[in-house]
Amino acid sequence: MASRKAGTRGKAATKQAQRGSSNVFSMFEQAQIQEFKEAFSCIDQNRDGIICKADLKETYSQLGKVSVPDEELDAMLQEGKGPINFTVFLTLFGEKLNGTDPEEAILSAFRMFDSSGQGVVNKDEFKQLLLTQADKFSPAEVEQLFALTPVDLAGNIDYKSLCYIITHGDEKEE
Repeated sequence: MASRKAGTRGKAATKQAQRGSSNVFSMFEQAQIQEFKEAFSCIDQNRDGIICKADLKETYSQLGKVSVPDEELDAMLQEGKGPINFTVFLTLFGEKLNGTDPEEAILSAFRMFDSSGQGVVNKDEFKQLLLTQADKFSPAEVEQLFALTPVDLAGNIDYKSLCYIITHGDEKEE
């Protein structure tokens, strides 16, 4: 009877893991889904279709980090709110990546501050806006942003390049 209960629990856990949004596949291009599938396979060390704590430990170990605290691993697993199968894994990435507005929306926002229509905004004026308006940035957040921001000799930000970095990532990071 104990084995039957364990089997039932396993099925329930699998059903819960499958409840990830089926819409998540429409959020990514096929090539991106394939890359995520490869990443999932690398992490799923025991090849059971579910990422568990042992899988994470082994993955970290292979990357040279052998002493990852259990609390950190547990926190990662809890983000899935249940067993992490590929659909849940993809959903987690979708949620993380979905916070970015489309590139055109970001460009439109910058154009409001580009009175010359040259594709640039003044860094000091932009910094002042970030520190004082709407969802205010902290000074540390502003410095972090400017570390990735292309600024010319006149102190202007090429906001088209910045928008590309925001929506596609910084090529220097790869």
